[in-house]
Amino acid sequence: MRIAVISDIHGNCFALDVILADLRQQEVEQIVCLGDAIQGGAQPAQTVQRLRELHCPVVMGNADAWLLTGQDTSPLEQASEGQLAVRAWSLTQLSEDDQAWIAGFQPIIDISLETDKKLFCFHGSPHSFDDILLPDTPEEEFQRLLGGFDAVLMTGGHTHTQQLRRIGDASWYLNPGSVGLAYNWRLPDDQFHADPWADYAIVTMQEGRIGVEFRHVPFDVDELIRMIRTSGKPDAENALKMYRQPDG
Repeated sequence: MRIAVISDIHGNCFALDVILADLRQQEVEQIVCLGDAIQGGAQPAQTVQRLRELHCPVVMGNADAWLLTGQDTSPLEQASEGQLAVRAWSLTQLSEDDQAWIAGFQPIIDISLETDKKLFCFHGSPHSFDDILLPDTPEEEFQRLLGGFDAVLMTGGHTHTQQLRRIGDASWYLNPGSVGLAYNWRLPDDQFHADPWADYAIVTMQEGRIGVEFRHVPFDVDELIRMIRTSGKPDAENALKMYRQPDG
């Protein structure tokens, strides 16, 4: 069995389409999305349409919930004026049916890999879509958030950071990275820039053997910039600053 794990599209259907083109060559049987699918990018409606066409399960992310309610859920992520403007614009792009579909995202999704093996899917952690798990998260906190669950593989997004980390004797945590906004989490704020590729992962289970493959799929940054500029998205020029590479 081969499952593609995608996350944090953030309304970037351009990057999602790059991933889907790559996936057509990978012979996967199922796709699961770990949330933060719609809010933030220049193509919210197109992203909804593409995900609905895939008929894949989608986890509720913090940005998805904020898009629908406008209520901040974490003191670490207070909305800026620019983000509020993008949210208001995004809602004008989405039909009532689109918004009802987003409201149906689930906090946790279980996928059976084999008879006694599960893939446990969430956004931040099983406890909250706001929880942050990074490669340097202290072991005690890591185990508090992920320990005690009956799954051979647990997978979450939220931090846009590809990682694989052991939880216990026979279980692992996987983050597939971000489709719509991949970046180096170690960069200081004054050097921040987005990567010119989309990230995802493929999980393979065959006769008790588990495989994890991380994939980086490059895209045409100039075409993405053109798309953002012509989208009508508020605060577009500030968004484009993320794609200015340090040497450019």
